[in-house]
Amino acid sequence: MDSSELLPVGRRVAYWRGRRRLSQQVFADRLGKSKSWVDKIERGVRTLDKVSTLQHIAAVLRIDPGVLLGRDARSAEVTGWTADVARIRVALSRYDIPLARPAGSRPVPPAGQVARRVAHAWTTFQHASYPQVVALLPELLADAERAHAADPVAGRGPLVETYRVTASLLVKLAAPELAWLAVDRAMGTATDDSVLVAAAAVQLGQVLRASGEVRVAKSAMLAAAYRIAPPVIGCDVSPELSLCGTLLLQAALAAATHGDDAAVADLLDEADDLATFVGDGHDHHRTGFGPTAVAVARAATAVELGDAHGALARHEAVTRRDGWRWLPVEHRAAYLVDAARAHLHHADPAGAGRILVDADRIAPAEIRHRPAGRDVLARVTREPDAPPTLRQLAAALGMG
Repeated sequence: MDSSELLPVGRRVAYWRGRRRLSQQVFADRLGKSKSWVDKIERGVRTLDKVSTLQHIAAVLRIDPGVLLGRDARSAEVTGWTADVARIRVALSRYDIPLARPAGSRPVPPAGQVARRVAHAWTTFQHASYPQVVALLPELLADAERAHAADPVAGRGPLVETYRVTASLLVKLAAPELAWLAVDRAMGTATDDSVLVAAAAVQLGQVLRASGEVRVAKSAMLAAAYRIAPPVIGCDVSPELSLCGTLLLQAALAAATHGDDAAVADLLDEADDLATFVGDGHDHHRTGFGPTAVAVARAATAVELGDAHGALARHEAVTRRDGWRWLPVEHRAAYLVDAARAHLHHADPAGAGRILVDADRIAPAEIRHRPAGRDVLARVTREPDAPPTLRQLAAALGMG
């Protein structure tokens, strides 16, 4: 038996870092994290509870992620999505337009029709109906690309939005490399249109963070935010303010992952100032931006920074806000998964279980199909006082 198998996860990271002869600073640089973040992980002060983070660490250390979890531990990744993601991969891999391949008997849809279909896909995504979005995307991608080729002006926006929702879904399904392809297409298509570029940059931030490129993410988000920021702030520019504010939130989340407390505070305060002009109850460019979205980001960044106590205090205030119920279901459920992680950091698995029950009630797919949700579910159900409903759910998902 390898001696590392007897160690906690953080100590396994330290063990393998030593085996690879990497200093904490060099290891942190390769991860895009701070040295203090690495030190907290190795000492067990911060918990490694994200599948994507474990995978990134394992990649840097050149080991299988299972080695960090222990050889008997089972990953909570969703293997059932492999075929579905493969269909989206095939759709993104086609180059029918530049290769002038015939479209067969299927007529080219008008750009307006594609715009309505992509709006439906976005609404379905925001209701956290991920299996339905998976079914919609392959055909929508092909039609949006053909509509854009037939009418580059009218088809540009729908095509960018199709790539955006595709990237958002793929991040949810823990396929950041493929999501990167989708968002790169979105950015390329949006070039020269500052609003479309800023909208696509929201997903770029998600993809960069999911890929562990947090410093690049922060820099790109700030550049995109300040490019779209209106010279004079007023209610008539709420859509642009929503994009600017959302990009600042993405930058704050990237800074939190890097362990930069000061930058997080500054960016959230800046976003909060913009949110007061936008208000709650809007969804400009599918951002859901407003004061409540900023409050949610404050709690989420506290989780990332390892401040479980602060995250839980903010959680109680967030869910009591009037704007909470106006956020998209997907946004609320994803946040609840983060809140459950905070309870686990605070050694309160029962509290984490209660929050997961709430998340499963409003958006079952966030727990049942999203790898990050399943990972937290697996951790909660290993505890002796886990809610029976969650134990039954884990058993039904083959995680028992």
